[in-house]
Amino acid sequence: MHTGTATLPLHYGSTPPWLFERMARLAREITIALVSEYNSQIMLEKLSDPFWFQSFGCVLGFDWHSSGVTTTVCGALKEGIRGLEKDLNFFVAGGKGRVSRKTPQEIEFFAQKYSFNSQPLIYASRISAKVDNNALQDSYQLYHHNLFFTKRGDWSVVQQGMNINNRLARRYHWYSERLKDQTSFVNEPHTAICCNQRGREVLNLVAQNSAQNRQISTEVSHEKPEKLVKIVKKLQECSNVSIHHENGLFLPKRHLISTKDLNPKALQRTFLKTYERKARDFEQLLGTPGVGPKTIRALSLISELIYGAKPSYHDPARYSFAHGGKDGTPYPVDRRTYDSSILLLHDAIKKAKIGKREKIEAIKRLRLF
Repeated sequence: MHTGTATLPLHYGSTPPWLFERMARLAREITIALVSEYNSQIMLEKLSDPFWFQSFGCVLGFDWHSSGVTTTVCGALKEGIRGLEKDLNFFVAGGKGRVSRKTPQEIEFFAQKYSFNSQPLIYASRISAKVDNNALQDSYQLYHHNLFFTKRGDWSVVQQGMNINNRLARRYHWYSERLKDQTSFVNEPHTAICCNQRGREVLNLVAQNSAQNRQISTEVSHEKPEKLVKIVKKLQECSNVSIHHENGLFLPKRHLISTKDLNPKALQRTFLKTYERKARDFEQLLGTPGVGPKTIRALSLISELIYGAKPSYHDPARYSFAHGGKDGTPYPVDRRTYDSSILLLHDAIKKAKIGKREKIEAIKRLRLF
């Protein structure tokens, strides 16, 4: 499912209009080149690779190490292919902030216009966000979400979270092709992680080592709310000392999962929903309305300390300029060279379409990103 994660420093400000306009045009030509030479699936595959995505941003002229590369590259790609979605069989939904919450409506718009099933795509969009915000608790709050997809239902997700404490952003990549070898959105999703700082207190419930904890957490969610709240309160009372008890082991406050910010009254309302729904598995539990990070953390804590099902605390998180960078690093964007690149690619596509395919061979080098 996941193909990688990138952690990037937060940069403020906005992209100059003259640069964004060129980024959109160049992104369009590269997309047309890849789809013409291969198919729309190749764009999903490439976007799901954090290394290719980073290189793509550098080719478009954005900062190689900036958090803004995610939002700006995705925005430029969405704008660049606008009006060409049907011909390319390649669609983009979502974006930054409030735009990200319109992803389901945008998917539905394309689905009705071009007659394909929107529901699996909408589900993929929602559950991928749930996983990276709630099941993987790494202190990065999601604020950007894009779904790239085809009419056949193939998709990739690029989303990003922000950590206001260390001033870093972390990007998450998903690819539907990997789901064919797995049965769940919540089991060992990462295959490549890119970051320059790993978290020390990370609750990773999508790791293979968390399988038992996921199962027990689901079973625990079927218990009566009163019982679960009573356990949470007892854990909070015993958080300062390590106590061996007939019902389990209560660990000290230095334990990786904190209980101090858990509100028993608020949890009771959510526990009532999980009790009534009785989710069949952790994925369905994660998708239950109202179930957020604190509920998942409380259930995981109970599963570990009372029932001995330990989760993973391992942080799953583990570039080339062509036209310069927005901030002048390593050198200012060369507008003349940038415009020449757009024209060159556009001309190459036109020649390829009339049979001079040898002219498009250079495009294959994009695979090396």
